[in-house]
Amino acid sequence: MSNLERLFLSLIIDNKEFLDGNRLNNDIINHLPKLNEFQYNIYSRIYDYKQNDIRSNEDIQRTFQIFANQQIISCVDYFPEKSFCQCHYYSYPYRMTFYENITNNFPGGLFPCVREISLFDERPYEHRFFLRLSKAFPFIRKLTIDNLKAQNEKSSPSDNEDLSIIEYSSMTELCLFNVHDDYIEQFLLDSKAFIPNYFSISIRYHSLERITNHFTRDETRINSKKIKHILSSRQNFSNDFKKYFSYLQT
Repeated sequence: MSNLERLFLSLIIDNKEFLDGNRLNNDIINHLPKLNEFQYNIYSRIYDYKQNDIRSNEDIQRTFQIFANQQIISCVDYFPEKSFCQCHYYSYPYRMTFYENITNNFPGGLFPCVREISLFDERPYEHRFFLRLSKAFPFIRKLTIDNLKAQNEKSSPSDNEDLSIIEYSSMTELCLFNVHDDYIEQFLLDSKAFIPNYFSISIRYHSLERITNHFTRDETRINSKKIKHILSSRQNFSNDFKKYFSYLQT
């Protein structure tokens, strides 16, 4: 690979320490003398991390000082409940069509190429966070959330100018299997989300039953009528269910 001139790299690395900018330079770039274009998206992960493994995002950014001609965005997260930590860094502008494991530490930016995102955190996602996401990823089609923490801010968007209704103009698929009920409300309440398209949803049946108050709740009716496919553990649905999700395709 010594003659390689362009490299587009996407990696997930599990190790006992983070793969930082110094190692990226020493282990990869220094072995490619003709490289003149390098785009990358790297997740470096440590399981069962110890106290002496902890490095801040500022520590990681300092290791990229040798990349003077390139903008590098990094984000370091620690998940004490799972004894797991992650360092995600990438060259910007971001060229991938996916962006995974977004946390509350998401650094922001604009990602017009991204069509699929996933969220994971041990802290709750509030409405303002989803507003930031909608602006950063204006063309997402699929969203997956993994978060069991209840939201702290329960107010309606109409109560606060900052909590405006969020439009998901390109959304066609939602995966909400492993979530607290608050995140189902985040997308089914028409006071919080506007989804102009018909979409598919992956969800636990009993969660959907609770949020819609046994398929009678008016506040979730408008967005529920946009659902065309439901993937859940239940196969046979009641008449109330079918009436509530009247555009469901079976």
